[in-house]
Amino acid sequence: MKALRQPKYDRLAARVTPEQKALIQRAANLEGRSLTDYVIASAEAAARETIQVHEVLRLSVQGAKQFFDAIQNSPEPNERLLAAADRYRKLVSD
Repeated sequence: MKALRQPKYDRLAARVTPEQKALIQRAANLEGRSLTDYVIASAEAAARETIQVHEVLRLSVQGAKQFFDAIQNSPEPNERLLAAADRYRKLVSD
């Protein structure tokens, strides 16, 4: 029987002031977590939120209607757009 592989972990280090460490340790204690677990969970949550803010497009109802109207009723491509598409195809096919 094969032994299960343990996941590989990378090291992450940070320098903090004593005040910052005490604050973070206090918060970790309040949640019943180790300092490391608290820092990792907090950093991961903040990272996910930052990514969502930058990658998710949020529109008002009016903005959504305008967006979908532009997609459904888009004009025919002009010569400049067709030329740009040709240049792109040549660039990515090489």
